[in-house]
Amino acid sequence: MNEERKILVEEVGEAVKPPKARVEDVAAETPRETMERKRDYLEGFLSQKPAADPAGAPGGDLYEAVIASLKEIFDPEIPVNIYDLGLIYGVDITEDGHAVVTMTLTTPHCPVAESMPAEVELRVGAVAGIGSAEVNLVWDPPWDPQKMSDEAKLELGML
Repeated sequence: MNEERKILVEEVGEAVKPPKARVEDVAAETPRETMERKRDYLEGFLSQKPAADPAGAPGGDLYEAVIASLKEIFDPEIPVNIYDLGLIYGVDITEDGHAVVTMTLTTPHCPVAESMPAEVELRVGAVAGIGSAEVNLVWDPPWDPQKMSDEAKLELGML
């Protein structure tokens, strides 16, 4: 079992050099032409105005008005508004002013389970620019205290 291993060595006199890369058909730009192109780009960039947020998109006036109306609704058992409490999972507003609010409650046995969605629908429907409002009450994902904003946690002494 004593195998003999041999290493073969080959001597090479000279390695073949790879060909050099050449760029021949490119017209050389002068530094002035290069700077002019950059200056034009910068002027175009600086002349652009920021696009306004659509009214119903996050950051838009209508969206912020809906959020403000949700912040006026307080949970009767916890002295925090339902938005900061983390009960609002989503607000979607169409271009024609239809608002859909997806929300949950702290528990399915919450004493305001029947009245809270109706109050949300009334308050959101009363916002100027909202034609109709709809509330989707969901239980998945379930609410937990981690969904609360820092302001709500501070109010309840959880921070």
